[in-house]
Amino acid sequence: MAAKNRENGSQPTINDVARIAGVSKKTVSRVVNGSPLLNDDTRKRVQEVVKQLGYVPNPQARALALRRNFLIGLVHDNPNAQTVLKVQQGILEAIRDTEFELVVRPVDRGMANMLEDIRQFLERQRLFGVVLMPPISENDSLAELCRQIGCRYVRMGSAELDEPGNMVASNDREAVRDAIKYLIDQGHSRIGFVSGPHGFRSAIERRLGFEDALEAAGIKQPRSMIADGNYTFESGLLAAERLLDLSPRPTAIFASNDEMATGVLQAARRRGMDVPTDLSIVGFDDTPIASHIWPPLTTVRWPIATMARSAALKLTMSVTEGEQEVDEPSMFLSTLIRRSSVAPPPRD
Repeated sequence: MAAKNRENGSQPTINDVARIAGVSKKTVSRVVNGSPLLNDDTRKRVQEVVKQLGYVPNPQARALALRRNFLIGLVHDNPNAQTVLKVQQGILEAIRDTEFELVVRPVDRGMANMLEDIRQFLERQRLFGVVLMPPISENDSLAELCRQIGCRYVRMGSAELDEPGNMVASNDREAVRDAIKYLIDQGHSRIGFVSGPHGFRSAIERRLGFEDALEAAGIKQPRSMIADGNYTFESGLLAAERLLDLSPRPTAIFASNDEMATGVLQAARRRGMDVPTDLSIVGFDDTPIASHIWPPLTTVRWPIATMARSAALKLTMSVTEGEQEVDEPSMFLSTLIRRSSVAPPPRD
């Protein structure tokens, strides 16, 4: 059949696959789209016919029928390139071997016309769905915009932001609380904290976790033990300089991401301090740099790539016409990774 079609200059169609496999066009479509709502025998039978005929789905025709393209959008306003890269990797893993493609759109949440700019992007691209990264995902007006124009969306965040079908979240507050408790269990009581950018929900949740752990241990510290950061190496360096100028200085510093933790390490080295003998350091993210620097960084592993993969699956594996959506998780747990940057505090 495949040879005959090639000789006639025509390509096999979904009708050909359905007729030979003895199923409906809708069933063929489900197999092509990787829907789990099929039994294995039907799936294998259709896949064999698809391979035999050399059938290739026509995304343009399907997009025209559905009035939307097979494009997944990623909208972000995030200063951390590693985080953006991990999110892209997670989405690309989810849509590998499918007809979906990824379109990335950076925006500036400080612009007055941000929502209108995103509206034009969503309507122009006719996206199948969009993943909203933090901190822009925390904007309820943006979620409402997606609902108004009928664009599927999933919000990523450090706390629950929406209904389970429209969000993936991590337990940042609890994860940081556990990390600070680990420092306290090591004997530290003067613990500095480098916060994330103002307005980021992740920064708020991570600071709350820090405060929770201190309160549970009965430790009271001055406000000077908290320094502002911006999720960048430079901001971590400057924040650490401030904290290490204190007297008495902290014996441990928690930085709200690994880039800032690396800046803390650099600040300590400039002062001739040994890590972890003179200063213990803990980060958040578990980016590649955390295990590549010396000493390897104790950090909280943030499952951001896994979250992004789940966000994309929530979009691409949802089905219509009365069928239930695929049960993808909405909450993901961060875990403390213990390496060599933490030790008991030096004796006074």
